[in-house]
Amino acid sequence: MSNSPTKRNDCHEKAHLLIFARVPALGQVKTRLAAGVGEPAALAIYQELLGITRTAVLDAGVATTVWLAGTAGPEPTETEAQEWGGLPAQCQADGDLGQRMTAAFAAAFSAGAERVAIIGTDCPGLRDAHLTQAFALLNQHDVVLGPATDGGYYLLGMRQPRPELFLNKQWSTASVLADTVADAERLGCRVALLPALHDVDTADDLATWRAS
Repeated sequence: MSNSPTKRNDCHEKAHLLIFARVPALGQVKTRLAAGVGEPAALAIYQELLGITRTAVLDAGVATTVWLAGTAGPEPTETEAQEWGGLPAQCQADGDLGQRMTAAFAAAFSAGAERVAIIGTDCPGLRDAHLTQAFALLNQHDVVLGPATDGGYYLLGMRQPRPELFLNKQWSTASVLADTVADAERLGCRVALLPALHDVDTADDLATWRAS
């Protein structure tokens, strides 16, 4: 479905942001967190994180597509996409996380984007400034990564498709960022890093966030 896109910012010309998210449903989101706080609380926290992500994206003013998992059919319904305030939404491709991200990047580049970045919805510290900085860095770098403190990343940006960056990764482990940087350097890419931010995946992560 394609409703009004985000407000545009001139510095984001030819830039496109991808958001990977799940349809918020009880028992279907933040399962590691739910193991510690229960499914209703995990769903409420997930919706809070969606709101933080949505605000950062809308404030950044970059063209955006939301890629949803957990939809009932091959296209998101208005109800499934309602958390995103009218941003265009698509269903994620089949496959593991790397294959799904590869497909989303390919779609954006095929549509004419020259700088593409992807984020998830787990990072309560994400702000529009991080997104603006990422796309600015892509003017001079081939790959931009936003390190997460758990060893993964909350943002990955590229100036051309690099499917190799999604191969042979142990997703949701502490090696993902280091392995991705190593692959990018082997490909001869100029790599830039954003400030590190904290993800919320477990009850301990939640406690750290609330304490801060």
